[in-house]
Amino acid sequence: MGIVSALGRNQVGINTFENFIQTDAAINPGNSGGALVDLQGRLLGINSAIFSNSGGSLGIGFAIPAETAKDVLKQIVENGAVTRGYIGIEQHDINPELVKAFDLPRKSGVIVAGVIENSPADVAGLEVGDILIEFDGKAVQNTASLLDWVAKSIPGQSRKVIVLRDKKTLELEVLIGKRPNPQKLFGKDY
Repeated sequence: MGIVSALGRNQVGINTFENFIQTDAAINPGNSGGALVDLQGRLLGINSAIFSNSGGSLGIGFAIPAETAKDVLKQIVENGAVTRGYIGIEQHDINPELVKAFDLPRKSGVIVAGVIENSPADVAGLEVGDILIEFDGKAVQNTASLLDWVAKSIPGQSRKVIVLRDKKTLELEVLIGKRPNPQKLFGKDY
């Protein structure tokens, strides 16, 4: 038994796409993949990882939310693979240090730190230094939410993005691509 101590945990460093349930329920090597259930026996998540320096449980575990697991299962059954949307940028959260260092006009959003050549973002005209403030009508607060929205977008669909460039608002249309394998994207194993 244990408690759920946080939802939506990201930047754990386990995977590109992170949206974990944090729990202090015991998760030990060998029982990953087990069910995280509530007192009524309803599935909340699939136990996936622990925070540990020794390999044993320190009381910090992470589970994939049941809804995420259902979405992945559905894609695998229907398509034989999971397909995620892709725009081709390297992004960073705006933090107080960046606001001060670059005299940024906003304290929230995502700064474009890199644009992959010939990616959907490149074709749409996104540039290094742009601040993404809106994606498909939703205010961009951080990289985790942006990555989730892009990943859930269907390749081939267009999405409107609003950026700040040189302190001016600019609206662009990005054609969502299919996320390539990391080996193809970066030219090495990840």
